[in-house]
Amino acid sequence: MATVSLRQGDLVWGKLGRYPPWPGKIVNPPKDLKKPRGKKSFFVKFFGTEDHAWIKVEQLKPYNAHKEEMIKANKGKRFQQAVDAVEEFLKKKLAREQNAGDDKNKAGGKKVEGKSKKATGEKKRKSESTSLKSPKKPKDQSPRKRGRPPKDDKEDSAGDNWLLHGHRTLGTEMVLKKPSVTYQAISKRLKVSEEDTGSTSIQAADSTAINGSITPTDKKIGFLGLGLMGSGIVSNLLKMGHTVTVWNRTAEKVMTPKQCDLFIQEGAHLGRTPAEVVSTCDITFACVADPKAAKDLVLGPSGVLQGIRPGKCYVDMSTVDPETVIELAQVIVSRGGRFLEAPVSGNQQLSNDGMLMILAAGDQGVYEDCSSCFQAMGKTSFFLGEVGNAAKMMLILNMIQGSFMATIAEGMTLAQVTGQSQQTLLDILNQGQLANIFVDQKCQNILQGNFKPDFYLKYIQKDLRLAIALGDSVNHPTPMAAAANEVYKRAKALDQSDNDMSAVYRAYIH
Repeated sequence: MATVSLRQGDLVWGKLGRYPPWPGKIVNPPKDLKKPRGKKSFFVKFFGTEDHAWIKVEQLKPYNAHKEEMIKANKGKRFQQAVDAVEEFLKKKLAREQNAGDDKNKAGGKKVEGKSKKATGEKKRKSESTSLKSPKKPKDQSPRKRGRPPKDDKEDSAGDNWLLHGHRTLGTEMVLKKPSVTYQAISKRLKVSEEDTGSTSIQAADSTAINGSITPTDKKIGFLGLGLMGSGIVSNLLKMGHTVTVWNRTAEKVMTPKQCDLFIQEGAHLGRTPAEVVSTCDITFACVADPKAAKDLVLGPSGVLQGIRPGKCYVDMSTVDPETVIELAQVIVSRGGRFLEAPVSGNQQLSNDGMLMILAAGDQGVYEDCSSCFQAMGKTSFFLGEVGNAAKMMLILNMIQGSFMATIAEGMTLAQVTGQSQQTLLDILNQGQLANIFVDQKCQNILQGNFKPDFYLKYIQKDLRLAIALGDSVNHPTPMAAAANEVYKRAKALDQSDNDMSAVYRAYIH
């Protein structure tokens, strides 16, 4: 977006990270929220959401001047609700100003009643001249200091009227309704990441509002692998208007005829082979179980490699070791294709909700081309540089998660054998510093004996094994992960592989 002259109180279109422009208003930031270093930024409150963000000035456009083009480009339900909120805000402001003007006229009429026309005219002129705080200055030189919001509606009534007639000053009722906004409250809604360049990227943590405004890419999308994660991802791609062709290697096991029908009803096309999907689509995603499956998908009969042509994009979302992903990248690029690794962090529920976290590395152009897809499937994404970096980061994340789950199970069993209430332990955890959704859900699984898979135990054990190997490759000790891995191996020996990772609990009670 081009740089424009803006000030406190302006209505704007703000570009937040990868997301499309969204209507908002420049407001005062909380006192304890520091402004990011670097290029000039404004603190923006977005309509229709609870999101706030620092937005660089070049990522802002005046609301009225660009309203038509923005509305034409974005058709999402949430987006339209946000625009409606802006328009309703302006209507109410205009109505208040008109009422205030009528009241002034009535008051003026009473004061001049019974006096001569000449006296009335003189008083009226005098009243008009004294009603302005700075009668010698034009309207666009209001005595208010730039960047300071009006103290109340009366002080800003004239300024808001200018906006309605194509000028740029706006009142601040939307902000003043909640004057107690704090940094802590805002930090819960925003994700801030510092890149090596020193620039700050802020992305909304609540993707529900943002996803409603997605403009789907016009590129044809392929998706290979419809397991617990893939099914939710594809569903969200379709809901957000993408053209998707799907294929699954074990349709009879994972993807039932009913599920196939659901995808078809949502608009998906069914591909016969990975090669066919890749050859007919511009960008093909893959999400499979492990390194062997990832290699078979690309190098096997009728595999991805047979469908790759110059310019075709392949995005592997599987959690594998860096050596595997580097090998896949090399063979794809050797055929003129473009490669991006983009493993996802989350579980089945987050996949269904479109709230996954995506770690990407490789061809940055492909990453940018996948923008609307990543918006549909996840709450945020990170680009980590060269191929292999995303695989390493994902293994580290899952190593931490797997080790933590083993510790939770160990604590729950220790509570039981020492005569302590497991429910009371959970209640205490939920009130302490370790309180989080993951702990609560996994402890509830243990208490209820319900280990329906949300993240397969066999996959977290696979990730632990790969993380340990990653540590070995750089001569870095991973004793905690190694100990947790042994517990998961015991759980697998007890036929818990296809249960949720929380079923590691059973390794401690046998």
